[in-house]
Amino acid sequence: MDKVYSDLLNILDDNKVKKDEPLKRYTFTKTGGNADYFVLPTTYQEVQNVIKYANRNNIEFTILGNGSNIIIKDGGIRGIVLNLTKLTNISLESNKIIVQSGATIIDTSRFALENHLTGLEFACGIPGTVGGAVYMNAGAYGGEVSDVIASVLVLTRDGEILNLNKNDLELEYRNSSISREGHLVLEATFDLKEGDYNKIKEKMDELTFLRESKQPLEYPSCGSVFKRPPGMFAGKLIQDSGLQGKQIGDAQVSTKHAGFIVNVGEATASDYVKLIRYVQETVKSKFSVELETEVKIIGEELIS
Repeated sequence: MDKVYSDLLNILDDNKVKKDEPLKRYTFTKTGGNADYFVLPTTYQEVQNVIKYANRNNIEFTILGNGSNIIIKDGGIRGIVLNLTKLTNISLESNKIIVQSGATIIDTSRFALENHLTGLEFACGIPGTVGGAVYMNAGAYGGEVSDVIASVLVLTRDGEILNLNKNDLELEYRNSSISREGHLVLEATFDLKEGDYNKIKEKMDELTFLRESKQPLEYPSCGSVFKRPPGMFAGKLIQDSGLQGKQIGDAQVSTKHAGFIVNVGEATASDYVKLIRYVQETVKSKFSVELETEVKIIGEELIS
């Protein structure tokens, strides 16, 4: 047994530590290589212990939520991958919802509905975790995390726990101080307003219908691939470039919504990345617009 694996078993139960784990099991695109060490902590203390251990021993570590807005390259990820999807507790204090980072933002919006609280309707179809949603200030249909966030509990790369208020987060379009500093979200508090259950549900049903009718949910994908250029829509630029249906390997620009790239078979991460670059180059040559990726691309290339 190697030393890192043995050390991790001293920090976490053996059912929370995996070696050479295929990451395609944890991404929405169903692509990605292996993690050297894959851990599933269930408490903040365990997360902190793993990060402090990694820092003491100069071991790289990567945070992974539910893999909805990420492409992991085919060579996988070196060091330790911390998957936080076991941190899922959601609780209520007056009109505030306190939620651990591994809970999905969809479940959080449903919890808000059950408690007759309005403000999170926009999130009812966003497939990421709360941690990921806060990290990138996720949004949809005219709403975003910055509209309702009150405070966030984070763990710094050095293993220090900080409580950040809304102003500390410097939230902007698909960005935050959390992503710039590389903090790890442990918990978020959303400040909502009392509302009418039926009106909240009606809005959520409407947004769910829009999402299901417009997005290619029948295939694996990483969601919306590109950020919206100022005053434009990425999907329309891609569509107007004649790229719908364009395929590299089994990665395809969706014929249903050009802002999505779907896995229509056995796509690799390399197929995805090549297609993303091709789309960017084509749109730039036709419209002089540089499309910036919203999806995060991490990991290492496969060495053949």
